Amino acid sequence: MFLSTTAPRGSYNVPININLQGARKRPTRGLLQSRPVQEQMWRVADDGGLKAQIPVSSAGEDRAVLLGFTMMAFSVLMFFVVGITTVKPYVNSNWVERGGCVLIQVELLQDWVGCRGVSIMPCLRVTANHSASGRATLLHHHEDALILAPQCFYVPKCKMEEAALQAEALVVKDNLGEQLGQSLACLTDPAKHRGHALLHRKYSLRRALLALLWPGLMLGGGALLVVLVKLTQQLGLVHRDLGRRGPPHPDLAPVPVHRDQGPEDRPLHVQT
Repeated sequence: MFLSTTAPRGSYNVPININLQGARKRPTRGLLQSRPVQEQMWRVADDGGLKAQIPVSSAGEDRAVLLGFTMMAFSVLMFFVVGITTVKPYVNSNWVERGGCVLIQVELLQDWVGCRGVSIMPCLRVTANHSASGRATLLHHHEDALILAPQCFYVPKCKMEEAALQAEALVVKDNLGEQLGQSLACLTDPAKHRGHALLHRKYSLRRALLALLWPGLMLGGGALLVVLVKLTQQLGLVHRDLGRRGPPHPDLAPVPVHRDQGPEDRPLHVQT
């Protein structure tokens, strides 16, 4: 584009070269080179401009940390429940094996007792002779039978059908009747439950450890997840600092944009 004006004698021409394309591209190129590649993530805003966008990895890391803390919170709740239902009865239990029990009598009482407040059940009473103390004791299947029905051998699964409960009690009676006069291993607690013996211990050390296994695994998994996410973030920060200090990688250099020169990019000569 040339501008011609009438100049006096002795005038001179001064060419002025204005490159608009270079003026527009220079600040943008410097901005891209000054920031690391990890931060060069942009999105188009509503007004047509560019706004910085948070990397997708940070959202995933936040969710992973939240999942880890949630797992640890649920594990603490499970520890509380397991401690009340399993660990505490085992710690407070003092049943030990002292001698054997010889079955003396197995009878089905006429009076029925309550079955966990749901229905009633027939009471099967088993009397045995404890060899260590030489006394007659009431034999029970496990701790629940002693707590719920101190006179009965066991507490079945409570049902509304009384005929089914009676049939089940008769089957157990026949099985124990075949072992009359035989010596069976039994557990006693003379300090708290004198005159009673157990065939099996429901709340044992093995059961308590198995109950604590799943909350322990959940707690360890949640803590490990949080530690791994934090470690990954720290390594990412170290890598970013090293990338800022070191020379730029040739593969990460910004690619120049080439396009045809328009009228605004052509040299402008002003004749004076």
